[in-house]
Amino acid sequence: MARPIMPNPTDTTLPTTFDPADIEARWYAHWETNGLFRPERPEAEAFTIVNPPPNVTGSLHIGHALDNTLQDVVIRYERLRGKDALWVVGTDHAGIATQMVVERQLEERQDKRTNYTREDFIAKVWEWKEESGGTITRQLRRLGCSMDWSREQFTMDPHFTAAVIKTFVDLYNDGLIYRDKRLVNWDPKLKTAISDLEVESREVKGHMWHFKYPLANGATYTYVERDAEGNVVLEEERDYISIATTRPETMLGDGAVAVHPSDARYAPIVGMMCEIPVGPKEHRRLIPIITDDYPDPDFGSGAVKITGAHDENDYGVATRNGIPMYRLMDEVAAMRSDGAPYAECAARAREIAAGAEFSAKEVDTLNLVPDEYRGLDRYEARKRVVADIDAEGLMIKVEDKVIMQPFGDRGGVVIEPMLTDQWYVNAAELAKKPIAAVQTGEIQIVPKSWEKTFFNWMNDIQPWCVSRQLWWGHRIPAWFDAEGNIYVAENAEQAQKQAGEGVALRQDEDVLDTWFSSALWPFATLGWPEGDAPLLAKHFPNSLLISGFDILFFWDARMMMMGFYNMGQKPWDRLYLHGLVRAADGAKMSKSKGNVVDPLGLIDQYGADALRFFMAAMESQGRDIKMDEKRVEGYRNFATKLWNAARFCQSNGIGASDTIKAPLARLAANQWIIGEVQQCVTAIENAMADLRFDAAANAIYQFTWSKFCDWYLELIKPVFAGDADSPPAIETRAVAGWALDQILVMLHPFMPFITEELWHKLGERPYELIVAQWPKPEAEVSKEATDAIDWVIDLTTSTRSAKNELGIAPGAKLAAWLAAPSNVAARTIERSSAAIERLARLTPVTIGDPPAGPAMQVTAGEDVFVIPLEGIVDIAAEKARLEKALAASQKEAKSLEGRLSNPAFAEKAKPEAVEKARADLAHHSGEVERLTAALARLG
Repeated sequence: MARPIMPNPTDTTLPTTFDPADIEARWYAHWETNGLFRPERPEAEAFTIVNPPPNVTGSLHIGHALDNTLQDVVIRYERLRGKDALWVVGTDHAGIATQMVVERQLEERQDKRTNYTREDFIAKVWEWKEESGGTITRQLRRLGCSMDWSREQFTMDPHFTAAVIKTFVDLYNDGLIYRDKRLVNWDPKLKTAISDLEVESREVKGHMWHFKYPLANGATYTYVERDAEGNVVLEEERDYISIATTRPETMLGDGAVAVHPSDARYAPIVGMMCEIPVGPKEHRRLIPIITDDYPDPDFGSGAVKITGAHDENDYGVATRNGIPMYRLMDEVAAMRSDGAPYAECAARAREIAAGAEFSAKEVDTLNLVPDEYRGLDRYEARKRVVADIDAEGLMIKVEDKVIMQPFGDRGGVVIEPMLTDQWYVNAAELAKKPIAAVQTGEIQIVPKSWEKTFFNWMNDIQPWCVSRQLWWGHRIPAWFDAEGNIYVAENAEQAQKQAGEGVALRQDEDVLDTWFSSALWPFATLGWPEGDAPLLAKHFPNSLLISGFDILFFWDARMMMMGFYNMGQKPWDRLYLHGLVRAADGAKMSKSKGNVVDPLGLIDQYGADALRFFMAAMESQGRDIKMDEKRVEGYRNFATKLWNAARFCQSNGIGASDTIKAPLARLAANQWIIGEVQQCVTAIENAMADLRFDAAANAIYQFTWSKFCDWYLELIKPVFAGDADSPPAIETRAVAGWALDQILVMLHPFMPFITEELWHKLGERPYELIVAQWPKPEAEVSKEATDAIDWVIDLTTSTRSAKNELGIAPGAKLAAWLAAPSNVAARTIERSSAAIERLARLTPVTIGDPPAGPAMQVTAGEDVFVIPLEGIVDIAAEKARLEKALAASQKEAKSLEGRLSNPAFAEKAKPEAVEKARADLAHHSGEVERLTAALARLG
């Protein structure tokens, strides 16, 4: 190759200390500069992932670290397997977040958006994007993400905008996009509709007010309450119906009072009219008492006020029953001050309540806020409404109550459900093909347990509001004439052609929801809608999507809809949904709790490889990850272990292998490690096929740490103590170098930096590890040889454990007897007594019956060794110590079992206390098992 293979090729000697920071900076720059994230493989099978595009305003958080680590593990794995592996990268223009950032900068200079034209403000946003919009992409590089940066995308790029506009126009022409007045989440600070995803429900201290709504014309009825057995507990004559509300200011927009059809208490007054107890007495409105399945007879008074323009549930009742929906507030959630005087609007509302025909457009013009409340902030209006009703003697009571209140996650203020004109997509129609695709298995959701949630939501999907009242974003391609007629087209010229020459048009001021544009990500990033896009032909549908479960409905499902609509097929074959990264105690991370973990800080401290391995190893399908910095530190130690193993190899002349196929081997230890490599390769391949990241990480971890570093290197040490040019030494260097190479390749998707560094430090290479070949051992190994090594390892492990339990020094050499050896034991004792002595510290090993006296037993496979303990330990004292410890652990385990089996503890205790109790029980149960075994050894 013409390019330099190694960033620092002059010294291949491994330093004593492993320094992640130096390695990471050098290798990432080399990979990216040399185009190694997507090498030229035109004939290779395609494998494609698109990243969930992070907000251009964003910075790397722990959720990004998990999401992108998993994607990088997959893409590096498939690249090593020879595929044309494309990982599409880019950022989302993030309409609300980005506009907020730029507006905040203006405010810092005592400036504001409205001082600029729309075009000038958008120019400022682009300036900000060029200067400051690349933070998260730089941080993704630090994590080691091997994305195709040469094709970095942005959802406001010209080609992407063209795709968005075409999609909108096509959907409109097909009758799948329409304009309607419906209830939305309105952010009074940002002055725009926002999606459910951008709403946070929080518990706040509030109040529940109970008011009397007097019956019209002085009517009365007998109100009867009964207990569960049907006995009368209250009977009185009433001239009102009792209503409870947490938002008294919305009473001004009530369109009805609803009770459940089965509620006998109110049966006598269903169909009657009642009076809203607020506003000028002479203009008070009457509203009907209706029945609907929504009210719960057992909650509050069982009667609910219906304010369809300001409550999601009320909106449903009003829609079903043809109840007018009166909007009370403006864009900043102040009480409306527009329109005709209250007396005139109230008079028309009374006519509507009495049965006059009306239109939704007319109802929206009626301002039913009394003149004295107009222009007030909604909370100030609340105080005035409550005070006025109380002064009239119509307030029954007020009670303190903790309520769930919706807040905008960006604006930080209470969201107001608001009836507004917006653009909607017929999501129910677009959902049909995705539902069918998941049902038939055409699209596989992993873990499968998420399918039920998917179907529940998709089968009951609501119209998708795609308009936002912002300046930054894809402006809606719709134009209006003076009469309000709509012309949807890809540009102004086409709209004018539709309207006719000379018709004055104005373009819709709104922009599209960012989820609308990001729904096109799997194919618009590949060249759509250009008809001859070669990348699109090869890489769509994508192979896999990895995302958090929390955006299943907001992004993943929308991509399915748009994939089938625009492309006529699924956007990807599989969808993998991972959990959240939580704090160590299981709590959700949040800035307010102060438990947020900075992934960049962890990278600074432990290296990117350690953080990545933690993420992969802890990712178990269907479960959240608890942040554990000690485990990240442990994986840094794992990297150091590998580093030191490579230094040992280098010091013994073991270097880079020149073969993909396993070398010929005669020595048992070499045959054994070749077999172990084969097993590890198979385990990783099976795990990756099932997207079991934890299983794949555990397979390479156990093989590297235990099989290679702890056992194989120990087994081959005697070979290097003799003639360096002997056939066993030559063979062992070849096999050890090959096995270490296979470790580096298999570990590379998880720990790319250290593996690439070691790959080159161990010898000259014709190519980088990132584009190496996945292992194909293709070797036959002797079962007799591998059984012998497994037997020695089993014996050594059992002996070391027994010594530890009985407090015997690890280095103490002990005599052992084996009465009836198995075939493998007989052969191994005869041929490998030196290895048994060196590793298990057993010498001599005698075939025959052991002498009488106290002894312990250790096992290796089916063989049971007896090791005399006379003179080795004080049997009586050791038994007493073990029995005392056993009794203590049994007592503690029993106490913990009782606590955990008590439902009251599980219900009332804090989650972290329950978790700790479970962990303590597991610990003491393990101690009981261990101590019981230790006593059994003493006989």
